[in-house]
Amino acid sequence: MSTLQLTYKTILAGTLLCLGSSAFAQTGNKYIRKGNELYQQKQYTDAEANYKKALEVNQQSVEGRYNLGNSLYEQKRYDDARTQYANSFKLAPNKQEKADASYNIGNTFMEGKKWEESIKAYKEALKMNPADEQARYNLAYAQAMLKKQQQGGGGDNKDNKDKNKDQKDKDKNKDNKDNKDQKDKDKQDQNKNKDQQNKDKQDQDKNKDKDKDQQDQKPEPQPSKLNKQEAERLLQALGQEENKLQDKMKKAKGQAVQVEKDW
Repeated sequence: MSTLQLTYKTILAGTLLCLGSSAFAQTGNKYIRKGNELYQQKQYTDAEANYKKALEVNQQSVEGRYNLGNSLYEQKRYDDARTQYANSFKLAPNKQEKADASYNIGNTFMEGKKWEESIKAYKEALKMNPADEQARYNLAYAQAMLKKQQQGGGGDNKDNKDKNKDQKDKDKNKDNKDNKDQKDKDKQDQNKNKDQQNKDKQDQDKNKDKDKDQQDQKPEPQPSKLNKQEAERLLQALGQEENKLQDKMKKAKGQAVQVEKDW
């Protein structure tokens, strides 16, 4: 059953329905024909507009409802298409047309993965036309998908669980990464602060050593700013003072006293 694939049909007996009363043929048939041409060209929006014009002429048109459903189906507007197929089913004059309408109702449910509803529609189609192999095939597919869903071993529930698990794992990994990055950043900041503190301490020690060196260092003698002539005059003056001092000392002690020069 796992290899089953959805098949679908949107055209009755290879062509779109184009049946009706003679009165309709005289008024609305041109819109049906135009809609069919546009549908074959895959211009589904324009086809839809023409089928709606046909229904404005004749609301009871089976082919107008059915073909409008087809154009909506191709636009992936499955709920709107289902409404038109249901109307077509009610208005259909024979089992074949009812079977085809039920079949496409099943397809709209299948597109939404509503397995139980699609199974019911395909069974209705087979009731009207037991020889419809496509309806039988799609019925088997819908039943297999419903079984997987109920068993929890596949289908949407498993996909959702896997998606939720993947998302939780992603969120967890992201949180772990964010926490790790924050820790690394904090550690780097701490190291920077520590390095700064060490640098500040080193700078303080250097300043202390510098101050100490400055305190221990004796003043260097400054070079004399006197020129030669000024120096000679200063020496002469000192010599004269020395002679006077010696004379005074001779008078006081009666002998010469040697004075050490302080220059």
